Amino acid sequence: MKAAILVEQKKPLIVADIELPSKLEKGQVLVKVISSSICGSQIGEIDGVKGPDKFLPHLLGHEGGGIVEEIGPEVTRVKKGDHVVMHWRKGLGIESVTPKYKWGDKIVNAGWVTTFNEKAVVSENRLTPVPKDVEFEIAALMGCAVTTGFGVVNNNAKLKRGESIAVFGVGGVGLNVIQAAALVGANPIIALDLYDNKLKLAEEVGATNIINSSNKDALKAISEIVGSKGVDVAIDNTGNVKVIEQAYEATSPQGRTILVGVPKKGDKVCIYTLPLHFGKVLTGSHGGESDPTVDIPKYIELYKKGKINLKSMITHTYKLDDINEAIEATRKGEIVKCMIRTID
Repeated sequence: MKAAILVEQKKPLIVADIELPSKLEKGQVLVKVISSSICGSQIGEIDGVKGPDKFLPHLLGHEGGGIVEEIGPEVTRVKKGDHVVMHWRKGLGIESVTPKYKWGDKIVNAGWVTTFNEKAVVSENRLTPVPKDVEFEIAALMGCAVTTGFGVVNNNAKLKRGESIAVFGVGGVGLNVIQAAALVGANPIIALDLYDNKLKLAEEVGATNIINSSNKDALKAISEIVGSKGVDVAIDNTGNVKVIEQAYEATSPQGRTILVGVPKKGDKVCIYTLPLHFGKVLTGSHGGESDPTVDIPKYIELYKKGKINLKSMITHTYKLDDINEAIEATRKGEIVKCMIRTID
């Protein structure tokens, strides 16, 4: 089967044929991957944001939609033929050992879920079945972008009706933060990004105000909207230390600053910490603390009832052979969210 392999950090992935493991272990599931999206986390892995990678060569990808082809011993939560969301957050089920694939005479490592491959051996607890009328592209978005975005609002920020929010970076996660904020009745909902195409989409899904921070002073623009008190909640999705500092400064003295993006290893943030002693909150999010088993069915229903807009954020589709082109376009901010199709 064909897969995109990370062989060396800061280098293009190598698309090659590799061999599946000879058998499935306890809790493992063989999934035919139909659609996969690219998350900023994969670009971070490729670019070495967290430092040297000790598992090279390995497979990538953590948000996908596919079909169960075979189940291993003791698997009960999915069955052959099920359509599934492939996600990185733990759900119910067995956490299996991680698989190893063969690439000639080399071993290719993998985590509990990978999606940049035509077929994947996935841990049972990284799969959630969905109705067969749900498009595989939508299933892929449920693997991270939707669950993280909604989880940030519901679990980390605990955003309430009428509270103000500023969202720094409106890619896949940021757009879903905005949709979730709109659903709970936040106001105003301020979207900040460097790209007008993303800001236009942010308006379509619920942003009340947009700021292109490439040509405007972000803090001044936010102040013009909410006054000098700042916003109740600020979310950073960029991992850029300067933007994190802006998000913290833009948050009110009793507000919450939530960090989704991760800075490069060694980068330091400079903030004035006194407000933290008097009620201001600065915290990191880990996938919005989402529970895929519980959350994905709820978000599928919201999508089916037209309460959330997901299709419009999928702006490009690529073949697996062209994944490096897709990664580069994502890195440059040229696209909002792309899909990798592993079948023609």
